[in-house]
Amino acid sequence: GRGFAFRRKQKVERQYRKLLKKGRKVHSQQDDQFTDTYPEHLKHLYLAEEEMLKRRRRAPCNSVSSEEKVKAVETCTFSYRSVMTEGKFKKKTANQKAKEEYEKIKAERARKKEEAEKRKQQREEAQRLYKQKKMEAFKILSKKTKRGQPNLNLQMEFLLQKIQQKH
Repeated sequence: GRGFAFRRKQKVERQYRKLLKKGRKVHSQQDDQFTDTYPEHLKHLYLAEEEMLKRRRRAPCNSVSSEEKVKAVETCTFSYRSVMTEGKFKKKTANQKAKEEYEKIKAERARKKEEAEKRKQQREEAQRLYKQKKMEAFKILSKKTKRGQPNLNLQMEFLLQKIQQKH
């Protein structure tokens, strides 16, 4: 897990990187002289860690985007844990945060606009169907005979159709 020992190790690594940035050079001769003093049963672990640090120095894999991180994982042969911990400590700049927020707002506005357009089209379609039905009903109910009297036969058929549609 990520307990006390892991945090202590991370702290030591950060301090070591700070020292390197200040310009203090670690002599490779001194690193080699300590390899003999490692306990025999743990020697392979120390050597592997040393190898990993050398690779880090040769090919720094400081990437920003997710695509570049995938490439970095492929090119650099670090362990999965070390890549994850390095990515975890990187903080986004204010500009990056603002860009992300702007993109979110822009996407949200586009989605809302699209939904509003869809609702408007549905409403217009419903109104068109309603008006069409009303016109048909008006035409049937307003028909007159030759003498100008309302055509009761058509009105009765209309009412019958209306009753049948409800049931």
